[in-house]
Amino acid sequence: MTKFVIIAFLLSMLFPSVGSAAKKSEDAVEIPNHVLNIAKENTFPNSTEDQEVIEPSELTQELLDALSIPVENPDLIKMLNETSLKPSPVAIGYRGMVYLGRWPLNYQSDESNINWEYQPINTNELSNYGEEAPQNMNYIQQEEKEIKGALTNKITNPEDVKKMMLLKSKEKTKLPLSYQTIIGKNTKKDNSYAIPAKKNGTLQAFAPAVNEKGQVTFGEVYLQLKGSKKSLVVKNVTKQGIGAWIPVQDHVSFSFQLK
Repeated sequence: MTKFVIIAFLLSMLFPSVGSAAKKSEDAVEIPNHVLNIAKENTFPNSTEDQEVIEPSELTQELLDALSIPVENPDLIKMLNETSLKPSPVAIGYRGMVYLGRWPLNYQSDESNINWEYQPINTNELSNYGEEAPQNMNYIQQEEKEIKGALTNKITNPEDVKKMMLLKSKEKTKLPLSYQTIIGKNTKKDNSYAIPAKKNGTLQAFAPAVNEKGQVTFGEVYLQLKGSKKSLVVKNVTKQGIGAWIPVQDHVSFSFQLK
């Protein structure tokens, strides 16, 4: 066995995840051909729902690193960032425990499935019975449509949970997701559908959405002070299953039928 083969074997044993990591990067959602991006054509300018990414301060990062439970809730991280903690270095024997509340700490995604026909938003029809030559039909949005997402079951701190689910689902699917998106009236697309003579054509349009499912971890968060030392303590940890529908922004799925 050559030295090169031995090195290659050792590397494969030390880094078995290299191949799986490459595969993971290829698992991004593939948008079907019948689903089109209408961001440029949409007569209603949707604002991109970019969730604010809260970077932990140096002190907050120090507190979070000492926990065995990951904390991803941006609102909790923001609150910790804004907390000024400067215990006196001579506070010998000082002890304190401050209750910060019960918080959703993180969201673990179990599955992200896409329904490309989540909600019907438009129907265009064209009859070609009186003509001898084929005619073409295009998509034209007849009325303004608002598509809303929501959690599928009740949970405490729903807004915090929705934020974490949106961030995780965006990361997994690489799709422009938002809990609310609008398709403006008279939005048009150049996609053309031929209708032969003596045929009737129907073009249906749908708004797609991601069905996100997973678990939220909750815990009671305490700030513990011992002299000049400070730490976070999490007690009474529980988990709850949760689901949500999250629309795909500025995308339309088309279904064309001839009769």
